[in-house]
Amino acid sequence: MTFRRLFSLISFVLIFTTTFGQTTTIQQLEPPFWWSGMNNPNLQLLVHADNIATCKPAIDYPGVSIKKVSTTDNPNYLFIDLDISEARAGIFIIKFECAGKKAFDYEYQLLPRTKSSASRKGFDRSDLIYLVLPDRFVNGDPDNDTQPGMLETAGRSNPNGRHGGDLLGVMQKLDYIDSLGVTALWLNPVLENNMPAYSYHGYAITDYYKIDPRMGTNDDFRRLNEMLHQRGMKAVMDMVFNHCGLNHWWMKDLPANDWVHEFPEFTRSNFRASTVFDPYVSDYDQTLFTKGWFDTSMPDLNQKNPFLMTYLTQNSIWWIEYAGLDGIRMDTYPYPYKEEMAQWSERILEEYPDFSIVGEVWMGVPAQLAPWENDPAVETGYESHLPYIFDFAMYDAFGMAFTETSGWSTGITRMYDVLAQDFVYGNDPKVVIFPDNHDGSRLFTKVGHSLANQKLAVAFTLTTRGVPQLYYGTEILMSGNESDGHGKMRKDFPGGWQADSANKFTASGRTADEEEMLRFTQKLANYRKNHDVLQTGKLTHFIPQDNVYVYFRHDADELMMIVLNNSGESHPLDLKRYDEMLHGIIAGKNILDGSTVKLQNLTIPAKEAMVIELR
Repeated sequence: MTFRRLFSLISFVLIFTTTFGQTTTIQQLEPPFWWSGMNNPNLQLLVHADNIATCKPAIDYPGVSIKKVSTTDNPNYLFIDLDISEARAGIFIIKFECAGKKAFDYEYQLLPRTKSSASRKGFDRSDLIYLVLPDRFVNGDPDNDTQPGMLETAGRSNPNGRHGGDLLGVMQKLDYIDSLGVTALWLNPVLENNMPAYSYHGYAITDYYKIDPRMGTNDDFRRLNEMLHQRGMKAVMDMVFNHCGLNHWWMKDLPANDWVHEFPEFTRSNFRASTVFDPYVSDYDQTLFTKGWFDTSMPDLNQKNPFLMTYLTQNSIWWIEYAGLDGIRMDTYPYPYKEEMAQWSERILEEYPDFSIVGEVWMGVPAQLAPWENDPAVETGYESHLPYIFDFAMYDAFGMAFTETSGWSTGITRMYDVLAQDFVYGNDPKVVIFPDNHDGSRLFTKVGHSLANQKLAVAFTLTTRGVPQLYYGTEILMSGNESDGHGKMRKDFPGGWQADSANKFTASGRTADEEEMLRFTQKLANYRKNHDVLQTGKLTHFIPQDNVYVYFRHDADELMMIVLNNSGESHPLDLKRYDEMLHGIIAGKNILDGSTVKLQNLTIPAKEAMVIELR
């Protein structure tokens, strides 16, 4: 059943007469529909209509009962708590009585939950995540670039404007994405961002239940995820709980006075996530971090309001069920209240035990990252229930390591030093490792526009511990400097628009260096996809010498030796250092070119990576 047809079954907008004799419209009732057979039998409906607080709901449907009806300081909202533990799928009627008289009926639908829904498997270390900013990837449907009622129109000449990429464009390039060895697709937010400017990135949401029409429809989003699943790939949705867009519908009529954090005048966050676990923090600094706004266009949501937190939690579950999600990337994870976010994570995992969530915890020190991970070695008294965090400490190392000469803690030793601090995570670091993303300079820019450096960085990403993630265009040496503005570092993928002079999706449209980088990425990523040792094998590494880093991935069946020569000179390897891992092995296969590697008297060329299969 399509989303459009489903909504035709539901009286989504109703007209009725209030106690004052005025004609009023139900403006929102959310979630718009739900599922029977959920693990948690509770469902809270948000009803928004003029003076709806003066009305009382009643339901006569087997297995559905009203537990509680709540109002706030705004008479235009009603919150209805239902118990649907024994309910079967079907349509039931909510009868509203106002001033002792029947006012109107509202049809609400429960869909049958599929048997496999709760057992869905999220991403893990066997996966390679590919990040796509949809507006800048492929324009599959030019007709939806400008939409009636949307404040920002398409303007590709403006680096900070909307360029027209959409969900159909992503669908059209799934063969390309699949060929890279990618197994999970993360899209930057695709929900409605009806803002007057700078809305292409998707992080100023104005409707939590609607795909932005310039991206496509809710049906399109579900269809894309179905196509991913048919290929054995996973779908990761980007969500935002810290803030919404200033033009969100509820900002015109807030459900409660404490729905968002408000100050006498605009007050920006200090962006200091360290304040959350700082034992010496001042109330002033911690309050400013948590309650300050990201921007004048992004009101800061108050997750301490229980109705709002229930709304956001149910919204996550709604999209998991409706769109068939396998994972969530949660934006700005430390900014909301940590207790409420822990409850959200726990609630998601109660419903979907093998689901995956990765939190954006932008902090560059492992000891500051670890408390956000589920069950870290660092004792803070806080349990996040968060399955994965992004490894921003390693991200910072990527920004410097491959352009530096050898030193005590410079060059590729930076990667070693970050890994040497993994003890703060416990025995099983649940981290997503990434050399770049949409919020910073592109990898090719950071490594000095050097093909050799880029290959070293990607080789490390795909062979070290953790869940690897690559940003669209890394495989074809796309560049972009943060200092030039976010719009310019988030360039369009060449060939994603009919007017593009070059099509980098095809070999004929790529330069020799771009083709070499793409083939390198494909080779290594597809090898990793088929070899458990690079996914879950143990890591043993040796202190880098002369900017040369040697480490091993190993399990009971396989042994891999990775050598990254980050120096400008060739270097011979002293095999005696590695006896504990080699155990007399004298040869292997370089999986990057298929050649036989004789370990005795092995010399690694300058700025070259070797990934050697030993067993």
